[in-house]
Amino acid sequence: MVLFALAVVGIVVVACLATALFVGPDPGALLGTAVITGGIIGLASLYRISSLGSGGSAVAMQMGGVPVPEDTADPQLRRLRNVVEEMSIASGVPVPAVFVLEQEPGINAFAAGYSTSDAAVAVTRGALDRLNRDELQGVIAHEYSHILNGDMRLNIRLMGVLFGILVLGLMGRKILMFGGRSRDRNAGALVVFALVAVVVGAIGMFFGRMIKAGVSRSREVLADASAVQFTRQTRGIAGALKKIAGVEEGSRFQQRAEAEEVSHMLFGDGLGLSGLFATHPPILKRIQALEPGFRSEQLERLQQQWRSAPPNGMQEDLTMGLAADGVAMMPDARAELAVTPPMVSSQVANPDEDDYRRADTIAATLPGELAALARQRESVKPLLLGLLLDDDDASVRGHQHSEIVARLGGDVARQAGELRAGPLLSLHPLHRLPLAQLAFPVLRLRPRPELEAFIDTVHAVVHTDDHVSLFEYCLGQLLERQVRESLEPGRRPRMGRRKPGNVKQEFATLLAVVARAGHADPDDARRAYLAGMQRVLPRDHVPYAPPARGVLALDDVWEPLDRLDPLAKEILVEAITAAAIHDGRVTVAEAELLRTICGVLHCPLPPMLEGQAA
Repeated sequence: MVLFALAVVGIVVVACLATALFVGPDPGALLGTAVITGGIIGLASLYRISSLGSGGSAVAMQMGGVPVPEDTADPQLRRLRNVVEEMSIASGVPVPAVFVLEQEPGINAFAAGYSTSDAAVAVTRGALDRLNRDELQGVIAHEYSHILNGDMRLNIRLMGVLFGILVLGLMGRKILMFGGRSRDRNAGALVVFALVAVVVGAIGMFFGRMIKAGVSRSREVLADASAVQFTRQTRGIAGALKKIAGVEEGSRFQQRAEAEEVSHMLFGDGLGLSGLFATHPPILKRIQALEPGFRSEQLERLQQQWRSAPPNGMQEDLTMGLAADGVAMMPDARAELAVTPPMVSSQVANPDEDDYRRADTIAATLPGELAALARQRESVKPLLLGLLLDDDDASVRGHQHSEIVARLGGDVARQAGELRAGPLLSLHPLHRLPLAQLAFPVLRLRPRPELEAFIDTVHAVVHTDDHVSLFEYCLGQLLERQVRESLEPGRRPRMGRRKPGNVKQEFATLLAVVARAGHADPDDARRAYLAGMQRVLPRDHVPYAPPARGVLALDDVWEPLDRLDPLAKEILVEAITAAAIHDGRVTVAEAELLRTICGVLHCPLPPMLEGQAA
């Protein structure tokens, strides 16, 4: 913020000096120059922030990104989508939009967006061509660290704010490129104005690069570390960094003007800057942080090797054989896990080394018919609605069918019912959320009016009455929130500031519903409720009172609880866990309910909570 203020002051002062040089020290002219220059900076920043309001996909497309189809048969693109989908399952977030920068031969990637619901991941064509699967996993894991740690929102805001101090320089360069050719008698004055704008813009460029470098460098180191934690090995991301340092194209962008704006978001340095302006640590230091014994001499040998024979990632996969630890068995749905509240809260947005392996297993065992439906535009809505239909009460299911018919038509209602009675009926609990995550990127491609109608339908289905199960209700809430956030990503609330003492009744309502849903005996439910309240409000006495509206009473709690500050949310996750597992054990199905509740509150959990199956 200090550097940004200095940049604005510097630009205004230099603009005023230029005015004084041409028209003399006229106070009115100097004041007008200062106001106009400041106005240009402010309006340009507001314009750029507004243009980025569509979220991560808008950034990727402005960079020339080409969407990767969900059902692509291209081997390289299929490999990329598989890696991204496995990462999403492992981290408990929706699958982001996936793009390829076809015109960029360098090895690079970035993630952009305001939240997990509108995130986009883009990789260059060079990354697809040069990296093997392990290395591509390492790069994507690095980008997922930015998604989970909130770096994306900061980076996209930074793009908008910095555009204001860069705009004068950009204007000057454009005028010199096109306006200098004019034969108009005012062309000379135009060129002089352009030169002054370029000089003034250089100040913005100087401070802009310093700001991006200061924000980016430490976060890149942390993202490298998270990638290692995520993929269980260093060879992937280290191999990608070695190839960046060893191949001729490196990580440089061909479109330097676009790369200037997003340089702080990239996996590798896209501009070749160093010193104060370097947005990334030196490549050799990044490699040595992962492989301490690696020396510059080894890098020189790799450079010589790849200069004569550039690496081919797909060929390396074929030569080495795809990494295969074997597909582990899915745990029984009734199996129990031994977990503790602190253990669960520590996993929020923090997948560990085993989570990627579990994601592999979940992705590999997901029924092929359902996975195919999740990737098709016409079947995605019936599939998601089928997940929300009630199994236990025929009258409730009849009302839900009527609500779908009234809003989306009889065909969608019929397909949803058939799916629920067919393949969805025996779906393993660990497959339900991943299936929704796979379907989400296809769903959000639908036109806005269709998405609005779908949200309305989901709301009607889960609010049929209070007999709808807590899982179905919470899954519906999760879908509603994700779709709304994808429609208006820029309006996603920032990090909250509320304290637990300000939302006592909301805590009590949520914990009472969770306790009653998991315990048939009223006394057990009361003890579970008290265990949760002891975690979050140990000095307050709020009596156990299950709400008369059942799960529908939770409509009033989500927004206040979602605005808690991060430490209060940590306590909230522990309290929900304590209520769900007050006896110290939780079934796989109950763990999925816990993951769904946490997802509604923007606290994503990995696919299986830590603990040993009993």
